[in-house]
Amino acid sequence: LARDGMRFTQAYAAAPVCSPYRAALMTGQCPVRTGITDYLRPDDPKHLSTDYVALPKMLKSAGYATGIVGKWHLTGYAHHGATEIGPDRHGFDEVMVSENRGIAGGSYFFPYHLNQEIQQRLPGREYLVDRCNLEAVEFLARHKDRPFFLYLSHYAVHTRLNGKPELVAKYEAKPGAGKGFNAPKNNPHLAAQLEVIDQGVGMIRDQLRTLGLAENTIIVFTGDNGGEDRVTSNAPLRAGKSTLYEGGIREALLVHWPGVTRPGSICRTPVCNIDFYPPFAQAAGDRPAPAHVVDGVSLLPVLRDPQARLDRNTFYWHYPLDKPHFLGGRSTGAIRQGDWKLIEFFDKGTSELYDL
Repeated sequence: LARDGMRFTQAYAAAPVCSPYRAALMTGQCPVRTGITDYLRPDDPKHLSTDYVALPKMLKSAGYATGIVGKWHLTGYAHHGATEIGPDRHGFDEVMVSENRGIAGGSYFFPYHLNQEIQQRLPGREYLVDRCNLEAVEFLARHKDRPFFLYLSHYAVHTRLNGKPELVAKYEAKPGAGKGFNAPKNNPHLAAQLEVIDQGVGMIRDQLRTLGLAENTIIVFTGDNGGEDRVTSNAPLRAGKSTLYEGGIREALLVHWPGVTRPGSICRTPVCNIDFYPPFAQAAGDRPAPAHVVDGVSLLPVLRDPQARLDRNTFYWHYPLDKPHFLGGRSTGAIRQGDWKLIEFFDKGTSELYDL
């Protein structure tokens, strides 16, 4: 994808954990507008309100078939006594392998604790990443004759890490490999999971070529927060998931938009995941309802020209916590303006200023 499209070196998540990132992705808004500023627990009363014109709802109104494969995590669950507002309530026509219980802990082999009603489809010991990849390519085949929006949202990589045994053995045999699920460096389970995600990207691209849609489909590959620095390293960025240091919120981002992005191009302009909503609306020829506020700006200028600048120079993060995150993150806010970044720690009343 990097060779064929555009790679971003300063792509930010709107939050350092999953649920607020996903709320931002679905709405194009900073998480604080949605009221979801931390990850949602299974019994959480919060959920993404259906008052928002979520991305799939907007695209569905423009005539797109919409589908989600995998993790939603924008609601508490009825199994835990919460009001459950699933992805189908936000405009997804098809909901595949999506959870109806908590997602933490890592249930990567059938039967899946995150959704015990899912029936096995693959032979042998079905692996969750393989299953999500299969559902994704089948969705593309079902909707090859009309516009579609597919949100493939892998549960991997998420601790507890758990790779397929044959791939774990492959990576354990490499020089300097760590051992076990919790290896802090060169984690073989992390590597094994990433390989199957990578295989899925290849499956999707192959399917698009087979269906004759490769030159008429936008592909975006990114993540929802930095890696947990207890099982990986985000170097040269500092810290990881749950913090507003760069290692917690700067993400990999690849965009392949035939006829728009230049092959092998690199964009160093800072962007954020709230910026996906506007260009997707433009591509679909639709626009949000007037009452729906969008904080993101369109990525189209930099997608066409990586040297372009966007009409925005300031980014904001608001991450209030009642107590420190179990990964070490603290109650914080941050502002980036130009190359300057200010982090305020709400719990201690201290600030740190950096020249990025």
